Amino acid sequence: MGVNVEGQINDLINKLISEQAEDGSWKYPFETGILTDCCMIILLRTLQLEEDEDLIKSLTRRILNEQYEDGAWRLFLDEERGNISLTVSSYYALQISGYVDRDNPKLLQAKKFIIENGGIDSVNMFTKVLLSLTGQKEWEVLFPIPVEAVLLPKSFPVNFFDISVFGRANIAPLLILADSKFVIKPLPSPNLNDLFIGESKNRLEEEMEETRSIIDFIEHGIKEIEEWHNDLHGKAIEYLEDYMIQHTEADGTLYSYFSATFYMIYAFLARGKSKNDPKIIKAISGLKSMICVINGNYHCQYTTANVWNTSLISDAIQNAGVPTSHPTIIKATEYLLKRQHNKIGDWKIHSPGTLPGGWGFSNINTINPDIDDTSAALRSLSRLIHPQPIYQQSWNRGIQWILSMQNDDGGWASFERNVDNPLLNFLPYGEGLLMDASSTDLTGRTLEFLGIYTDIRKDHPQIKKAKKWLFARQNKEGSWDSRWGIYFIYGTWTAVLGLLAVNIGSDHPAIVRAKNWLTRIQNDDGGWGESCRSDIAKKYVALNKSTLTHTAWALDALITISDKETPTIRKGINFLIKEADIKERDNAYPAGQGLGGQFYIHYHSYQYVWPLITLVKYNKKFKHE
Repeated sequence: MGVNVEGQINDLINKLISEQAEDGSWKYPFETGILTDCCMIILLRTLQLEEDEDLIKSLTRRILNEQYEDGAWRLFLDEERGNISLTVSSYYALQISGYVDRDNPKLLQAKKFIIENGGIDSVNMFTKVLLSLTGQKEWEVLFPIPVEAVLLPKSFPVNFFDISVFGRANIAPLLILADSKFVIKPLPSPNLNDLFIGESKNRLEEEMEETRSIIDFIEHGIKEIEEWHNDLHGKAIEYLEDYMIQHTEADGTLYSYFSATFYMIYAFLARGKSKNDPKIIKAISGLKSMICVINGNYHCQYTTANVWNTSLISDAIQNAGVPTSHPTIIKATEYLLKRQHNKIGDWKIHSPGTLPGGWGFSNINTINPDIDDTSAALRSLSRLIHPQPIYQQSWNRGIQWILSMQNDDGGWASFERNVDNPLLNFLPYGEGLLMDASSTDLTGRTLEFLGIYTDIRKDHPQIKKAKKWLFARQNKEGSWDSRWGIYFIYGTWTAVLGLLAVNIGSDHPAIVRAKNWLTRIQNDDGGWGESCRSDIAKKYVALNKSTLTHTAWALDALITISDKETPTIRKGINFLIKEADIKERDNAYPAGQGLGGQFYIHYHSYQYVWPLITLVKYNKKFKHE
């Protein structure tokens, strides 16, 4: 067909092998924009400890480099208007750094954008917290749940453990901070008063009128338990502090999350700990340990993606022909086996009969496993089970953990079982931050794993429930949405591969609709590209260019569906080969999302691993045509 598929496969294999770390992992960056970089500058200047000036200078350069010509910062390239929250955070952090004067033309441009777009009152909740913490604005009702709500029993219709694990990790310190209205100013502390325009409004308080009934319900439950307990407020604060301490990883971070750790440090200060407290010093060290270098400057990763990268890459290169006896695979396997979980985490609350056996996302994660990482790790171990039975116990533990995590509705969520209380939808930020409901991507990838890598019956009740859930989630035009990827292409790819793996035929109406939809949205250059705006609009929005990752996902689905090579597939393969050497910066568009409209992810491993997986599948299926 005029392109060297096998040559590109070999190039990708060699590149990936050459970039494996000494410990057996792949440490490709988990890039999440500049907000974490802004927060690190503010944190270091606030604590005034032994500051790393080289770090602050480098973060400052990175933030400046990401500013657009209109003076704003954006979450992604084609965000139509600059992002007001990110621009305020950047403007603030640059002044606090001490290396950019407020009269600098770049800051004057940013200030103009901020004022023209509503000023500080237009920023999101997390930016308001940042500004309130550091004395730039009054604390307001940012989160309407009373702190005592964390003591409501698990039998109460809404309780602390109904909230997602990533929600709990952030809310625990935030409740302490909001309750105490804690303030600590960084040095230097710029004055942002000129960014307030008009009368300040607490928009959340206005929105709360619509959710007053659920808040009243929670407050009524609190009053009932107050009759049996003295100083419920003090007990709630102590409970939250204990929760943070008990869920701190060995590196000092809270759940390995930057934001949760950032808030935890401030919460410790609010509780009276000194800046030199060992817990605070260790937490800062943990955040610094997640720093990587991108385009010559430091970036504070939100977390590391080492386990995820390693599982995907090890499986991909094995599937491409690298034997399990190869040193690269041996090292990757040893790395992954050491990171299988043995501790009980919060997931046990919703699945009490289950033993540990999952894997987490980050290098240091020991208590917060997730379904996607567990199935990915098991895929990479699957070829070792029969020749080396010593791995059978790890395999069995992982399989049982995944099966036990299926939700009652038939789908799989990300971290825990049945954390989908519909009452949380009545609270602000409910769907994105508070809930961990079944999702297409988790359900599809889990079905694909179970159908291809295990001997579970295709008519097993759990498989049948999952298929039914997926069919019900398909959109009319043939696509599926997703939770952690961008967005409809990702969801459709995972759903199609999952269904085909459990004996759904390529001629099934749902698969035909998906195939037709993917074919319709192919770009003229042969590739695919989807905008992050899709997950905000909740409808497909094309990107103005194709990406390697979206193209690989779409092609993987079409190749799996098709009995023979089609012109659509041929054009897509040509794009993957032609664009293989695209510069990293030109292929840096986010393929993942953490919180729609606020938090997007560029996985630096994706432009290698997904094209490799797709090219190998193509080569195995169609190379003789």
